[in-house]
Amino acid sequence: MKKTLLNIVLTSSLLTASVNSFNATANEGLAGVDGLSANAGVVSQYFFRGISQTTTASASAGLDYEKGGFYAGTWAADVQDGIEIDFYAGYGIEIKSGISLGAGFTSYQYTGDFDSAYNEINLSASYSIFALSYNVGTHEEDKGLDISEADYSFLSVTVEGESGLYATFGAWGKDFDGEYIEIGYGTSLSGFDLGVSLISNSKELDLESGKGEESLVFSLGTSF
Repeated sequence: MKKTLLNIVLTSSLLTASVNSFNATANEGLAGVDGLSANAGVVSQYFFRGISQTTTASASAGLDYEKGGFYAGTWAADVQDGIEIDFYAGYGIEIKSGISLGAGFTSYQYTGDFDSAYNEINLSASYSIFALSYNVGTHEEDKGLDISEADYSFLSVTVEGESGLYATFGAWGKDFDGEYIEIGYGTSLSGFDLGVSLISNSKELDLESGKGEESLVFSLGTSF
């Protein structure tokens, strides 16, 4: 889910340009409801925190509500073997000196036989062009898919300039392992958000070959 820099670290979900969810900016909001917005997008390949979720293009759509620092929403994406459906909510504040802090909760659910569910707490902080997120969660057991329950953490640091260029370093911890680097660029043109990113992950996050890979991802999205 690609959002503004603050929302990236607030939700910590589908968090960079390669994942593509785009917030509406209209003052009236969707259907005249203040704070309500919708988004739709497509990526050439769906990556989440350095892990490839598809080998082909993936379409997505979402609905968000934001009011007075509170946010909540849902987002869905094609993952080839099913649909990923996310639910998230939280609260963010901006304190003196331009520092923003946030806390929230995200649940990742799946249809089909793609994966079991993930539930996590999201913590964030940002200042100027820098954003930090720390997330702790549980990967639920699914005996039918031969998945054992596991605890994980995920830490990311993002730097995003006004020009649209950004860079993210992310690292998994606890029962999960692996790191990745993403460098990208995003811009808006005629009501659409365009993006391109280069993702390089470690062997632990390369579930296909186990060697680590570099992937170029293109994105297109809009909001209303």
